[in-house]
Amino acid sequence: MESTKARAGSITFGLIGFLFLVELVSGILQGYYVPLISDLVKYLHIKDADYNWFEAAQLLVSALVVPVLAKLGDMFGHKRILLFATVVTALASWALAFSGNFTTYLISFALQGFYVVWLPLEIALIFDRGRRTGRGPSQTRRAAGFLVVALEAGAIVGALLGGRVFGWLGHNVTGTLTIPAIAVTLVFFAILFGVPESTPLPGRKLDVTGFVILTLALLLITAGLTFLRLNGAGAWWCYLLIVLGVLVFIPFARYEQRQADPAIDLRVLMQPNMWPVQLTAGLIGISLLGAQAPLSAYAGTNPANGYGLGLDSDDRSTLIGVYLVSLIIGALLFPLLSRLLSPRVSLIVAAFFVAVGYLLFIPFHHTELQVITNMVIAGLGSGALVGAMPAAAAAAAPQGQTGIAAALTNTTKTIGGSFASAVFGIALAMGVVTVAGSTASSLSGYYTVWIICGVGALVAAVLLFFVPKLAFGDPGSAEVEAAESIVE
Repeated sequence: MESTKARAGSITFGLIGFLFLVELVSGILQGYYVPLISDLVKYLHIKDADYNWFEAAQLLVSALVVPVLAKLGDMFGHKRILLFATVVTALASWALAFSGNFTTYLISFALQGFYVVWLPLEIALIFDRGRRTGRGPSQTRRAAGFLVVALEAGAIVGALLGGRVFGWLGHNVTGTLTIPAIAVTLVFFAILFGVPESTPLPGRKLDVTGFVILTLALLLITAGLTFLRLNGAGAWWCYLLIVLGVLVFIPFARYEQRQADPAIDLRVLMQPNMWPVQLTAGLIGISLLGAQAPLSAYAGTNPANGYGLGLDSDDRSTLIGVYLVSLIIGALLFPLLSRLLSPRVSLIVAAFFVAVGYLLFIPFHHTELQVITNMVIAGLGSGALVGAMPAAAAAAAPQGQTGIAAALTNTTKTIGGSFASAVFGIALAMGVVTVAGSTASSLSGYYTVWIICGVGALVAAVLLFFVPKLAFGDPGSAEVEAAESIVE
């Protein structure tokens, strides 16, 4: 028995190693293009504001394809779909390198969004291996922590490399953009030769109609939020799109309840160890995906306005780097905290960290030390939750639904981020002031950002109290014993 577990453990260690490389490249894709934005705008002969369309298109594509690809992974094997998503991402990355106009770059950048499904599929692969040893939840949490480390480290590497490679290559855009394309191509072979396939359940079928209805709902909601961000609060038709998207979930729910193998099993989704996790992912997405740009803008705001830090681009990069390091530390600490307090309590603690970090901005935002302290506190909680959410959803899902359960945390997180981007953009645009020839958002706008992020995380922490006390732990493990002691 011991030798069998050892062999299974060694396979899992190797699996995590190869998937670490995948997430490293995922982080590079997220960080590499950011310092090149101004140069890409010139290269494509577009306006600065037009670059928002690239990010919006990628956000839409990722929100739409992630649930479908994750379900296909549950049906046909997660490695197979991971390879497919990597091929699409690689082709899109190569197309980006040779795109010379707005349209081709838009299509290529949007299709590159297929990489967003990598993490949910990786979580499902790891959980499938861990289930065979009886230690699936704990192994998945530890592995997810390492994957988040790879993701954030990759983002740092990408941000540092993008501008430097551009300079080393004499400002050659095509040559610069081939670097991430080469990285994604190499990752394909790492998955092909280094990652074992999961064990799908036989006799499954794809609920095409259900996914069409779900896609329509997500398309309307995310499109409405995206266009609201781009067009401002006065665009009434954006609100109409959002409301229509929400209403589409009514026929979707009725249809899914009649299906033997639904696109999303609503009975599983409504279980007490599942729905708080999914809602928490959406609420944390508000700060995780929506607050970084406002924080960077605040750090760069001229103190002559009566607020702001007046940091230059290098100092702002350092500030963001400190925040990313705190994410890494939070991801590494979460499995340790789970063994001490139980996974459920650890999730609650992490959500409270995010809430405290952002609410501290309200009284303490006057000095660089205060801002860094707040961001580190929020970063520790966010880093823990980035990997913990899909891992918790996978642990709560029955066999054959781990991929879609993990992917839904990504979808709800994306919707939360889209909501935040729209609302924060409107809040910061209101009451813009002009000082010394430059414009800056009003302090009340930043208060709005911090309050929404803090209260959202606080609500998430409260929702997690509804999760059963023994959820997400290995049967008979120290984690469950810790939870049982809390129950007593």
